[in-house]
Amino acid sequence: MTTLTLLIENTAPADSALVAEHGLSFLVETERTKFIFDCGHTGAAFDNARTLGVDLRGIKIVALSHSHYDHAGGFPRLADSAQIKTLITGENFWEEKYSRVDGGFKYRGCGFDEDFLAARGIEQIICRDVIRLDDTAWLVGNFKRRYDFETVPSKFVRGDKKLPDDFGDEIVLLLRGGDGLTLVTACAHAGILNIVADVHDRFGLPIVGVIGGLHLTGATNERILRTLDELKALGVKKILPCHCSGESFINLCRSRIATGSVIEL
Repeated sequence: MTTLTLLIENTAPADSALVAEHGLSFLVETERTKFIFDCGHTGAAFDNARTLGVDLRGIKIVALSHSHYDHAGGFPRLADSAQIKTLITGENFWEEKYSRVDGGFKYRGCGFDEDFLAARGIEQIICRDVIRLDDTAWLVGNFKRRYDFETVPSKFVRGDKKLPDDFGDEIVLLLRGGDGLTLVTACAHAGILNIVADVHDRFGLPIVGVIGGLHLTGATNERILRTLDELKALGVKKILPCHCSGESFINLCRSRIATGSVIEL
């Protein structure tokens, strides 16, 4: 059995001592491997871990879905308190992220660099296609774009030249459990349908579940409904949205996960 504990996302139960923030972090425990997928923004995710009674001192592997601050910004705090040996990222992770705000650009990157890793002896491994973590867990990147309506908002730019961000650094987590594969996505900037369709073709197995952020905040009702229809057509049976999925999409799914949620596969 594989267990995911949502250490932080945008919401938390009102009657709990858990902290919420705009960000995302999962603790993933398979039968063989224990690792962190994304670290949230400030490191408050790891205060939540302590509140939940989760010991992170044995964590040696971290995977960061992309280098936006709300997914990678909390990594330095974890690295200062756990014996992290390996950081797995997508390609071009160090290309700085910005967004267009009020006629200018606001920094949206992770806030640390390769020197930070070197000073702590942390090895970076780049996921250019598929990295197998164990028999039930893989990291996947480099997605083919198939759905023209899944566009990246023009506000997202990258690098010194502020080029449109294609999120080529984005990776997702794939888990085997139950009657198929479950895809865990942090933001799905590449488009959740692009990701699901591409992973399905590469692995040749049905994607029966989708968990995480789908980046449909502010999407039109037409796009939301089409996304749901297409996910069903691709064989997805269960969706557990959070973070950037948008309230309209979450309400239509009639399900959501929040800080402190525990999911068993």
